[in-house]
Amino acid sequence: MWLKPEEVLLKNALKLWVQERSNQYFVLQRRRGYGEEGGGGLAGLLVGTLDAVLDSTSKVAPFRILHQTPDSQVYWSIACGSSREEITEHWDWLEHNVMKTLSVFDSNEDITSFVQGKIRGLIAEEGKGSFVKEDDPEKFREGLMKFEKCFGLPEQEKLVTYYSCSYWKGRVPCQGWLYLSTNFLSFYSFLLGAEIKLTISWDEISKLEKTSNVILTESIHVCSRGEDHYFSMFLHISETFLLMEQLANYAVRRLFDKETFENDLVLHDPLQITKRGLESRAHSEQFSAFFRLPKEETLKEVHECFLWVPFSHYNTHGKMCISENYICFASQDGSLCSVIIPLREVTGVDKADPANRGVSISTKGKTAFRFTEVRDFEQLVAKLRMKCNATSSPQHIINTEVAASSASDSPKDFDAGPSKMGQRDNSKTVSTEALMTVYHPQDAENLDSKMLKEKMKEQSWNILFVERGHGVSMFRTKKTRDLVVRGIPEALRGELWLLFSGAVNDMASNPGYYTELVEKSLGTCTLATDEIERDLRRSLPEHPAFQSDTGISALRRVLTAYAYRNPQIGYCQAMNILTSVLLLYAKEEEAFWLLVAVCERMLPDYFNRRIIGALVDQAVFEELIRVHLPQLTDHMTDMTFFSSVSLSWFLTLFISVLPIESAVNVVDCFFYDGIKAILQLGLAVLEYNMEKLLTCKDDAEAVTVLNRFFDSVTNKDSPLPPAVQQGSNLSDAKSDHPKVDITDLIRESNERYDDIRYEDVESMRCRNRLYVIQTLEATTKQNVLRVVSQDVKFSPSDLEELYELFKKEHFLSCYWNVNSPVLQHHDASLPYLDQYRIDCQQFRVLCHLLSPWSHCANRDSLALWTFRLLDESSDCLINFKQFACVLDTMYNGSFTDKLKLLFKLHIPPAFTEVESLSPSKGGDLSKEELIHFSQLSVASVGDSLESDSLKSSPEKVGKGKVDIQAYLKQWQDELLKKEENIKDLPRMNQSQFIQFSKTLYNLFHGDPEEELLYRAIAVVTSLLLKMEEVGRRLQSPTSPVKSPVAVMEVPAEIPRKAQDESSSEQTEGSRAQSLRGNQEWSFAFEQILASLLNEPAFVRFFEKPHDIKVKIESAKNLQLKARTRM
Repeated sequence: MWLKPEEVLLKNALKLWVQERSNQYFVLQRRRGYGEEGGGGLAGLLVGTLDAVLDSTSKVAPFRILHQTPDSQVYWSIACGSSREEITEHWDWLEHNVMKTLSVFDSNEDITSFVQGKIRGLIAEEGKGSFVKEDDPEKFREGLMKFEKCFGLPEQEKLVTYYSCSYWKGRVPCQGWLYLSTNFLSFYSFLLGAEIKLTISWDEISKLEKTSNVILTESIHVCSRGEDHYFSMFLHISETFLLMEQLANYAVRRLFDKETFENDLVLHDPLQITKRGLESRAHSEQFSAFFRLPKEETLKEVHECFLWVPFSHYNTHGKMCISENYICFASQDGSLCSVIIPLREVTGVDKADPANRGVSISTKGKTAFRFTEVRDFEQLVAKLRMKCNATSSPQHIINTEVAASSASDSPKDFDAGPSKMGQRDNSKTVSTEALMTVYHPQDAENLDSKMLKEKMKEQSWNILFVERGHGVSMFRTKKTRDLVVRGIPEALRGELWLLFSGAVNDMASNPGYYTELVEKSLGTCTLATDEIERDLRRSLPEHPAFQSDTGISALRRVLTAYAYRNPQIGYCQAMNILTSVLLLYAKEEEAFWLLVAVCERMLPDYFNRRIIGALVDQAVFEELIRVHLPQLTDHMTDMTFFSSVSLSWFLTLFISVLPIESAVNVVDCFFYDGIKAILQLGLAVLEYNMEKLLTCKDDAEAVTVLNRFFDSVTNKDSPLPPAVQQGSNLSDAKSDHPKVDITDLIRESNERYDDIRYEDVESMRCRNRLYVIQTLEATTKQNVLRVVSQDVKFSPSDLEELYELFKKEHFLSCYWNVNSPVLQHHDASLPYLDQYRIDCQQFRVLCHLLSPWSHCANRDSLALWTFRLLDESSDCLINFKQFACVLDTMYNGSFTDKLKLLFKLHIPPAFTEVESLSPSKGGDLSKEELIHFSQLSVASVGDSLESDSLKSSPEKVGKGKVDIQAYLKQWQDELLKKEENIKDLPRMNQSQFIQFSKTLYNLFHGDPEEELLYRAIAVVTSLLLKMEEVGRRLQSPTSPVKSPVAVMEVPAEIPRKAQDESSSEQTEGSRAQSLRGNQEWSFAFEQILASLLNEPAFVRFFEKPHDIKVKIESAKNLQLKARTRM
């Protein structure tokens, strides 16, 4: 165990201890007499006697480790052990994690301080590990208080856990604590008077990986905004990294990738996240993905045990995993044996062979599974019996065959209603046969050589079924995979696809679901259905099944039903090609559930709007190319070539590039091995063409090489008729190119790249997901900045910083609010400018941080009116372009531009009265008041605003799809929009003018020329009122008018700055009262502009340059604190 470092004197210690190992900084010693033959002589006997007579609390451990520095006589005890194995484990940890690091320090004092800090951190880490198991709330509360005190984050920020580690600042490690919370990665260190504080939000991280180098044996590398951070010397680095990976991916999905997150109720509330919950979730996800179970399944129990394998006559060691509805087993001895037992199939659970702690599970297929050496086997039997009784309701007893037959009977109900969309009546009838059995029935009497081979394949599978079981609970072993690699027989393909993909479980749990969907979805008209109709006849057009209405109608029904089931995906190109192949070998309902399994489990996020899943797997593919084919990597200057050429391989599982008779063999392997099969085959294709690719001069030549190769791939054993086979049609034309058999290619890919493990692929997917999403975000930013830069005068660097602050404010509102309206409006399918928008509350925060007028007493009102002015669509949200343009006017606009902005802020639709505030609040508005006022519509222009907002915000067509034509028209209208003429501005009435004058007073407060500016306001106000009075008398000389000049006239002697400001407020109040008596007074913008131009102090004030860089730097430091205060 690690010990709190204590000083040790070695003068007499060498008589009691024997040195076993040593290096420059550490010494491992053994207690004299311990483990020696004969007791180690007289000295050993004396020491042994001394240890024996001491009580248990005073006994000394037989091994210890001391820390020393060169040229020092002082040693520090840092670890002890009761056995050689225990102390060796500590010694090895020091050598691997600490030794190389110590060489970077310049002085012995720094080395000793670092080692002591590290050991104390390890002791605290071990203590924390024990309290986590025991749920010690006091210890965690202590860590939470340190976290809150150090970082000052809002109280809603939930700390998940914390670890002792070292942070590398340059070449020097700093020992401290790493805090992991729902939205931030934080590090704090205070050593030798130096404080280090680091806060990184998860959404800023583009790279998160475990690395190692000469100095850092094992560390965690975090890249955020182009900066690299390294953390090392964790007690449990794998556990820490897994948790960091989960939190980063959770934040990215919640903030960037809303469409895949919305259905995820487990992580929907950030306040509910716990370390134990995240670990449990990670295990459940791994469990359901490995066994291809529905996503809803959560892992409840894991038992190490042995499973009796009857056909091999031996017990295989592995783990039994139990969820709500399944009992699964996976071997861990290299036999690749796995079993899935749905509880709906279980008929009995019994104790078997109590001496060996056995459990026997019987199923409907007359198979009994015997597990032995099960811990707490009696309790497990009782639990499983209860589970089986709970799931033996009629809904769960239905097996696959029953589900299929019910699907074939139910369409009778649908023939009653009139046909929608002008489709034929048979388009409503769900097909109960695979299209291959209709269009290519096997002739049992006339068997050619290929059909004989096909029958031999079937016989091999039938033997396997007899040995290992048939159906969902069959034993899956290495022999199963070998048969899959050879190609599944045509007659069994649909059934085995359903089995290996896990779609059989979805179908059994949802009887009648598909036919119900077909009835609901047919006749709907959305953007998805339009796209489906357009692509129907492009799906395997050369196959006779899709040259007839039977195949086309079945394809339409499956795709439309899926778009109805999952509107967030709807329909994506490539789904038609995949579904058409599924329909060839599976019944219609089976094809639907296979499509569900592919889109929602096996290829997650492949078919959403941004095909993020496919981009992630392409990044994984590139990583594997670097590892396995370095020659190709060195030759290709741009790795994006592999991404562009392989996108269709991943999206269509090679169906779009290989002849159909060869592609189905790839689909066989995909349903058995998942994405690993596609990655392996991709590497094999590149390696097969390596020599030719290395001679290619450009990408086009390389694409030609690969296309010719795919055309040459054949399936010599395919029983399909020559008219259907795509490869046979090209055999004569491309006879000069050597033929490659698909079975040989797949077998070679399995043998050469068998070291690619499922766990490694999943880890690479997690790692590359962050990179892919951040790359997409960078593209969005570049496009937004390119558009906005044309309309503003900010430098590119300042504009980029403003965008980051704007986006950060958008996210800050989402960190602690599950139902944030901003998050609900975030949609990656929208045009770049509208993907991130902020509401009035967020706009106020940014105005306070960035506006040159933020010192103004009524700054909240100014922010409110500015927001209302910008919110042209009346949806209470504004985009970055609107935000940047108004800031540009404040900083870079001319005197006229700034004055025009202030004028427009004090007239409708921007201006609204905010007199409902209590006097105690001053000019500050609460969040509720701000939101309330921002949503108020101005009566005089309300109707026109509403109609304008309908025009300016294009409607979404169908389920979550955007009408692109409407956006194009809106864009064209904006381009043609004329520059606003000052003569078009409406006139300002008396109350608005008074508020305008108040705003000017507030703006000038604190300015060096404040007194001159106050005097100028008074002069301009009197002048404007006199001009208006003269103008009215000229218009109606007969009507007597009470002049407000007497009331408004400002004395020549202007109050000085030191004078009490209450008098000016009283003056303003009297002016307002006087003017309210006469509602016809108003002022045009030209009048105000002309009057103010005569006052040099005014012109100097508004033309004074302001440096936005200072504001930006300040905002970056204060943004999070501002949110905390709010």
